[in-house]
Amino acid sequence: MSSTPVIIGVGDIKNTSTSTSLDHAYEPLDLMLQAIASAIEDSSASKETLQAAIDSIDVVANWTWPYPNVTDLLAGRLGVTPVHAFESHHGGNAPAQLLDNAARRVAAGECRVAVVTGGEALATLAALTAAKNFPPKHWTKVDDTSTIWERARRDDLGTKHSLALPIQVYPLYEAGFRALRKQSYQENHEESAQLYANFAAVSAQNPLSWNYGKPADTAESIATVTKRNRMICSPYPLLMNAFNTVNLAAACIVTSVEYARQLGVPESRWIYPLGGAGTSDTSNYWERSNFYTSPSIANSLDGALKASGLAKNDIDLYDFYSCFPIVPKLACYHLNLPITDKARPLTVLGGLTSFGGAGNNYSLHAVTQIVRDLRAGKGRNGLVLANGGVLSYHYTVCLSASPRTDGGEYPTRNPLPEYSPDIVSPPIAAKADGRAVIETYTVQFQRDGSPAMGFVLGRLQSGHRFIANVEDAVSLKELCSTTVEAIGRVGWVKYEGEEERNVFSFGNAQL
Repeated sequence: MSSTPVIIGVGDIKNTSTSTSLDHAYEPLDLMLQAIASAIEDSSASKETLQAAIDSIDVVANWTWPYPNVTDLLAGRLGVTPVHAFESHHGGNAPAQLLDNAARRVAAGECRVAVVTGGEALATLAALTAAKNFPPKHWTKVDDTSTIWERARRDDLGTKHSLALPIQVYPLYEAGFRALRKQSYQENHEESAQLYANFAAVSAQNPLSWNYGKPADTAESIATVTKRNRMICSPYPLLMNAFNTVNLAAACIVTSVEYARQLGVPESRWIYPLGGAGTSDTSNYWERSNFYTSPSIANSLDGALKASGLAKNDIDLYDFYSCFPIVPKLACYHLNLPITDKARPLTVLGGLTSFGGAGNNYSLHAVTQIVRDLRAGKGRNGLVLANGGVLSYHYTVCLSASPRTDGGEYPTRNPLPEYSPDIVSPPIAAKADGRAVIETYTVQFQRDGSPAMGFVLGRLQSGHRFIANVEDAVSLKELCSTTVEAIGRVGWVKYEGEEERNVFSFGNAQL
């Protein structure tokens, strides 16, 4: 059908310069414009004609620089007046969601040429800050130069217990998933290391990877805790955490079959978005049903496959978001895929540790890479699972070298509700006292390798869930054990009114 959406151009930019000179210290806006120019060139259409036809701009919110009007800035630099301009919320699910929505608008005839883009210059920002050139005078002026974490800070049950950052929350799920599968700590750790070694091997072959040209980390180097690979929050050492200090941007151009033909874009350049689906779990992680499944991952995967007219066995290429090992593990568990099979990689990029965690924009790079791989005949269908928040929001899109086999039109809507319907939140005890059972936990470590603080989510005898800190030396030592599983163990929790937080201990006398 003439209104069928197709991706006709993709572009990726990697600026590895750490120079603070004006010629190389590009801001995110510059990198996005470079990526759009690369995508236009990739289409093989007339640059002037295609650029002038852009009437839809979607931007993945960046971490580096809080532009108040980034879509206006892009439109002005491109010399276009879009009928649709939108900047996403902060979340790694945004690239897939924006692509699905752009394809929907093209299919509905609401726009002719849609651009989806995003970019980060976190490496340059770090270099400029170290050189005491902050705020950078040659970047677009903004009123607020605080970090994304400062702007997003909330006062809630999590922050009262200093438990709110991704590096702290994702490990809670790894521990819960380990206990569900009755793995030992060592078995689980080796699995995570092999998974990320497989990812690193993919990254080593990708010229767009931030770590391209460097030896790929092995399962042994990823698993072994050293000064270079210090423990962050158990069970994840540094090389199992996303690496975000990168300068990367990507862009994707979507139009209709009809206009692609008018532009003279060869059909060999067309890749078909087939459909997508996304939903969310509750943002407050302590209100979730459990810490070993993600309803929004499961529903997003199933919903996108169904919307695209595909089954799991139809997918040749996967890229599962991987800020931490638990995300691809949960996706595999739901789809019944092997987690560490080298012959069937779960990424086309190499993951957020090896390829680079481009802020919210990682999965747009996965889309562009799958487009290139499908064009090259490396498969017929690809799937990108994009994750945001702290296992909070998920969006999946499917791409194909061929149009829909059912001959149908592009789906007119996201088939899923905003929140997954299968979440049952337990009652929460903000002030907890009494005998308690550990539901999941993690320990945060200091730079010298010593434990700084433990975090426990547990249940009181009433069934109420609580969050608590663990600070006493004996309990911390037990929580750090790699031979005795802490989940399911009994201890005691007490509310400290002065500090407005709960404290957990394995010995009642120590409270």
